[in-house]
Amino acid sequence: MMVPPMRIFFVICSLALSCAVSARFASAEDRAQAIKQTLAEPILAPGQTTAELRAFIAPRIRRMPQVQSRQEWEQEATRIRRDMLDEIVFRGAAAAAWRDAKCGVEWLDTIAGGAGYHIRKFRYEVLPGMWVPGLLYQPDKLAGKVPLAIHVNGHAPEGKAVEYKQLRSINLAKRGMLVLNLEWFWMGQLRSAGYSHYRLNELDLCGASGLAPFYLAMSRAIDLGLALENADPARVAVSGLSGGGWQTIVISSLDTRVTLANPVAGYGSFLTNIGFDDLGDSEQAPTDMGIVADYAHLTALRAPRPTLLTYNAADDCCFKSGHTLGPLVEAARPIFTLYGADQNLASHVNQVPGTHNFEQENRERLYAFIGDHFYPADTSYPRTEIDSRAEVKSAAELEVPLPAENLDLHGLAQRLLASLPATGPWPGERHAAESWQREEREKLRALTKVPSYAASVAESKAAKATTETSALEIKHLKLQVSPSWIVPAVELTTTGSEPKHTAILVADAGRAELAGRVDALTKDGARVLAVDPLFWGESRAKAQDPEFLFALFVAAVGERPLGIQAA
Repeated sequence: MMVPPMRIFFVICSLALSCAVSARFASAEDRAQAIKQTLAEPILAPGQTTAELRAFIAPRIRRMPQVQSRQEWEQEATRIRRDMLDEIVFRGAAAAAWRDAKCGVEWLDTIAGGAGYHIRKFRYEVLPGMWVPGLLYQPDKLAGKVPLAIHVNGHAPEGKAVEYKQLRSINLAKRGMLVLNLEWFWMGQLRSAGYSHYRLNELDLCGASGLAPFYLAMSRAIDLGLALENADPARVAVSGLSGGGWQTIVISSLDTRVTLANPVAGYGSFLTNIGFDDLGDSEQAPTDMGIVADYAHLTALRAPRPTLLTYNAADDCCFKSGHTLGPLVEAARPIFTLYGADQNLASHVNQVPGTHNFEQENRERLYAFIGDHFYPADTSYPRTEIDSRAEVKSAAELEVPLPAENLDLHGLAQRLLASLPATGPWPGERHAAESWQREEREKLRALTKVPSYAASVAESKAAKATTETSALEIKHLKLQVSPSWIVPAVELTTTGSEPKHTAILVADAGRAELAGRVDALTKDGARVLAVDPLFWGESRAKAQDPEFLFALFVAAVGERPLGIQAA
């Protein structure tokens, strides 16, 4: 997409530029090629935009408060939970309505498990019309109240059928626990484009928090689990790997019904995330979250409830233990200490295999942690894995029927879109139209939080001259836009003539793609400024990270990427 086809022209005044050099061309072909080459020439230092983004985001992340008493912390904890739920998770009228909606649970057929347990299939509504499948691993013999474990998915395409999750579920059922194995959007049976996690940004665009369905998928699972006759509300555990680790810390910090949590390689502080490019998915950097709380706060919110933080020494995905674990423990430890519950905050660094996993070493650490806190007096409780690989089932065996027209995230966004007000009606008179325009501009400026930036030329460098005939003067510019950003631009004018007007050009792929348009405009007598605003062309962040993930972090700390680009 190229914005300038709309021919937006601006008069640029008082640019104090120097070092102009006349470029000379032997032919039209030479001229076109020279323009393309000069537009493609790097202006910024390698990694400069990424460094600017980190420097912009970091100071806007809320830091842990320095509290001296439990009372101080509990006041802060109450604020965080309230603001996270009201302003972040359930922001917007639609999300608030989903929170209070009546949703269904349907228990379906039961299949054989292994020795001592069976599996009940079910589906439940996250919000009206959006059903998620799940499995209940239930001991054959139940008496009295027993612990409830909820196993959330990570980014495993196999979903609830992935082997390590089945083995964890089977092992806890064999220990006498009720276990819910939940499906997750974009995984397993919900593996379709409409459930892509990046679709949640469509909900944000339509005025409802995209985080809400993710949170409701977890909180409604706790509802249905605790409705089971034998579920013990004093012993509720949640665990998960990767995205499941993220789910675990979010639900277990904000919902105090979760008494034990084991997030595995699923999150880090925003500060370490931007420093080590652990940018995650859309749900992991919700709009405005960083001005309410960091994940360090969420970790501290677990106090004094038992919490096991598991990270992997050689993680080949994200959240490697060496840089992620320490800041979280450092933030949470003083809060656990205030409660006299240091023993309830534990950590484990996985060495075998040490990569991104919830394999046997990590599972056995969870079993032992559950034994310490849910079965402290039971000397017969097994702390190592019960071999159950022969009982692992195929995805087809574990499939749960879903409604044919099940609502996905994209469909939910389309519903919201249909309910948004249409543009207009347009005012009939010029005065009314201009008044309407002013009002709408102010609304848009406020919504996108457009800052007020001053700009100056930080550096001007002449392009190299080529062959014989005088044609263009070319300057490579670094524009200092506010203290935060340096924007690269190339200015091109026809030698020896006063420009008729100034054209500013931008293109998604960057200014190098604008050569043909620059050629035509300069021949027509325009001064052309080819610019790469933030996230475009040379002003992109690191290539190995999707562009929008850094943009999402900008939004997560209360700013708006579109507003910055406009400014």
